Amino acid sequence: MNDDLAIKVSNVSKDFVLPHEKRTSVKSAFTSMFKKRGGSEQQHALKNISFEIKKGEFFGIVGRNGSGKSTMLKILAGIYQPTRGTVKVEGKLVPFIELGVGFNPELTGRENVFLNGALLGFSKKEVEAMYDDIVRFAELERFMDQKLKNYSSGMQVRLAFSLAIRADADVLLVDEVLAVGDADFQRKCFDYFRKLKREHKTVIFVSHDMSAVREYCDRAIFIEKSELIMEGSSNKIATAYTKMFTPKDENNDGNPEGGRWGDGAMEQTKVTITPKVCKQEDKDFTIRVDYKVTAEVNNPVFGILLKNATGGHILGTNTKLKLMDTGSYKAGDKGAIEWKVPNIFNDGEYFVTVAISHEDSVTQHDWIEDAARFRVYREDNTPFLVNPFIDTTIKKEK
Repeated sequence: MNDDLAIKVSNVSKDFVLPHEKRTSVKSAFTSMFKKRGGSEQQHALKNISFEIKKGEFFGIVGRNGSGKSTMLKILAGIYQPTRGTVKVEGKLVPFIELGVGFNPELTGRENVFLNGALLGFSKKEVEAMYDDIVRFAELERFMDQKLKNYSSGMQVRLAFSLAIRADADVLLVDEVLAVGDADFQRKCFDYFRKLKREHKTVIFVSHDMSAVREYCDRAIFIEKSELIMEGSSNKIATAYTKMFTPKDENNDGNPEGGRWGDGAMEQTKVTITPKVCKQEDKDFTIRVDYKVTAEVNNPVFGILLKNATGGHILGTNTKLKLMDTGSYKAGDKGAIEWKVPNIFNDGEYFVTVAISHEDSVTQHDWIEDAARFRVYREDNTPFLVNPFIDTTIKKEK
């Protein structure tokens, strides 16, 4: 293997045998030895995968659920052995997957820190020196003398993550499930990833979050149906991945998927987004909400909220914030409100929540969560929430 390579994967395949015969007891397992086999099926989790990762590279692996990316990660970690092919790793590798697998629920958090520290190769003296930093990072100061079985799953992963980052490794395998806990702890996790990138550590990063892939990864691979279908820059891979989730009917107005509530005095009957798929050259798009009135209403508040695919709020507004008087309505009235929104979004899928409330902005007449969705395609992606056109001029003084 070349000196500049950290990992070399050559023609790796992984097969699993799925038995079709059901055994529910020791007796049935014993007696089945003398019966004709019920048969089995071979599952090809990975098929002839090859790629190389350079030292100091932040490398992404993306793919849909069931594509084989988690199997690939476990082979790199040494949890699984490939059925065919080889994996060569230069240096010490630490997997940040299935964190806390060595924890003992009957021991306290403190005892588990020392137990897992020993499993990572630290002496008792070394664990004592880093103990306070481990607990502070995990934000578990008040809970370290409680038994681990009383911890929530998030608390356990936070403790395991805080301990694992102390390991001295040449290569790290990072699963996106590390983004656990509240927003503050997630920020700590991603700050740590940025630190790894600044230090030119070799990192293999598995994620469904294409913004994170674009921000952290230098290159990536795309696994689909157990095969490597694409390799290239993080932007190229992220764009290809998100295109797989484009609505097949671009003129579909969408259906409420996230819940609906309100007193019904006004009812939103249709939500239309034009264009449904926004290209980079589209300067704006229109959200039209048709409504009907079932009771007398004065000065209702119309509003919209736009979210990204992970549920993060991107922007929102309403007629009250815009100081608009919307007038009076009586039963039987119909109409529509249109919102013209500038296309400042990065490549990805977005969801629109629409609402009509009483003029007090507290009582809801009709709230529809995730009433419609739209898709944005952009080549000039950034890792940030929005991507408006920014006129840039460079002047060189003599």
